[in-house]
Amino acid sequence: MAKGAQKLQIIPLGGLGEIGKNMTVIRVDDEILVIDSGLMFPDEDMLGIDLVIPDISYLIENKDKIKAIVLTHGHEDHIGALPYVLKKINVPVYGTRLTLGILEGRLKENGVDSSNLHSVMQGDIINVGCFSVGFIRVNHSIPDAVGLSIKTPVGMIVHTGDFKLDYTPIDGKMTDFRRFSDLGNRGVLVLMADSTNSEREGHTPSERTVGAAFDRAFHNARGRIIVATFSSNVHRIQQVIDTAVRYKRHVAVLGRSMVNVVNISLELGYITAPEGTIVDIDEIHNYRMEQMVIITTGSQGEPMSALTRMSMSDHRKVGIVPGDTVIISATPIPGNEKLVSKTIDNLMKLGANVIYGRNQGIHVSGHASREELKLMHNLVRPKFFIPVHGEYHHLVQHARLARELGMPKENIFISENGQILEFTRDKGQVAGKVTAGMVMVDGLGVGDVGNIVLRDRRQLSQDGILIVVVTMNKQTHRVVAGPDIVSRGFVYVRESEALMDEATARVQQALDRCEDEKVKEWAAIKSNVRDALGRYLFEKTRRRPMILPIIMEV
Repeated sequence: MAKGAQKLQIIPLGGLGEIGKNMTVIRVDDEILVIDSGLMFPDEDMLGIDLVIPDISYLIENKDKIKAIVLTHGHEDHIGALPYVLKKINVPVYGTRLTLGILEGRLKENGVDSSNLHSVMQGDIINVGCFSVGFIRVNHSIPDAVGLSIKTPVGMIVHTGDFKLDYTPIDGKMTDFRRFSDLGNRGVLVLMADSTNSEREGHTPSERTVGAAFDRAFHNARGRIIVATFSSNVHRIQQVIDTAVRYKRHVAVLGRSMVNVVNISLELGYITAPEGTIVDIDEIHNYRMEQMVIITTGSQGEPMSALTRMSMSDHRKVGIVPGDTVIISATPIPGNEKLVSKTIDNLMKLGANVIYGRNQGIHVSGHASREELKLMHNLVRPKFFIPVHGEYHHLVQHARLARELGMPKENIFISENGQILEFTRDKGQVAGKVTAGMVMVDGLGVGDVGNIVLRDRRQLSQDGILIVVVTMNKQTHRVVAGPDIVSRGFVYVRESEALMDEATARVQQALDRCEDEKVKEWAAIKSNVRDALGRYLFEKTRRRPMILPIIMEV
């Protein structure tokens, strides 16, 4: 294909209309660049599911064309799927030091080779295939976050990654406005920008404001202090440590992911603490309560997290005592509100003073609000715009903001996962669709739980199961023993003997009919039993338990 006829394709495989599993494919002819590879946590109706990752069928089909995976930052919704992706696709992965440090730990846990990870610095430019990728410093709720400039033969793409404009960042490293402005001056074909806070007016407060809130809370606390936050929020953890040092307290870290991230951050220099400040969780009993701060996981009320187990008096190392101050330095992710509320209630019942909620100043977002998004658009001045990262209503609001700033409606693409957006220097259009969706991870199984299995799990959780066991003679097809009915999650058998006796009678009637009509196929007999019992139980209880007939041959 002649150079002038080249077309740029942008294909989101995740992260549109949902919180998490961010992944975007950039393709020019037969060369592909992948941005991020994240996971999302399951919805309430995904019973038993541990994680959800993007469907990478398209990447597997085109794995020989993939030049690299580039990462914007180290949050799970941007790197969490890589242990699964790199088992299928062996390509170079580029990211900043902290991002790769966290990723390396995840890969090691999953037994995946990490030899193809390549560290870059904020400000670096690398060449992979026909792509020239620049890593632009941005502020976010994790250090070492970057936006991306991707120079292609068709034009320049700017991908902001997750970002905010923090004028007083904890590490003193502000978003690189000049780089974004320079790109805008040279001409940007497509802007892909974070939409998570597109509905929030004004500016997102600086992370430094949380330090002042911590100072007030520490000043008023008389006993032990427990701070729950996201394990990846390294700047927040640093502020807790700094405040603890000011108040002459020691710090212990609790929760597997928190311990991992803190250790990596200390090793790489992203967290600093005076010698002797951080102590092992097993040593906290050597200090008085008023000398201790514990940083823990569980800010989202996750059932197995350290804070939740403490609130249930179920943690083997730390128990809540009256006089503890618990600071929940996070806001609930949509869907987690009930879990967080229950944890707060349980902590208060145990006598803890719990500080929580946006108005307390103990949490700020890591995402840009509307005024910051306006500034980004005005710096970059793209020809085309694709809102990314957020639920569908966030994408719509970001698109409206772009319209308010003067961008033509036809140049804005509210895309969906799997949709191919095709661009030339002058035109953008939807050009088809590739396979995209969710792959559910349950234990060691990746993709072996689908909608049918989830439907069965939902039915089991709602109405339970009845197992009907019948022993039949193989030659005569007569019932030798049974039927016996075993109930789980349907009714309490001892209090429903009449119902179960009648249910057994209905099964017997169905078996007698099959014998009279000379029905000999096991599948047909099972179907008759299931239908007869199902009709009776629905008439009596208005429930539809799963009915599992089992025929044993003798």
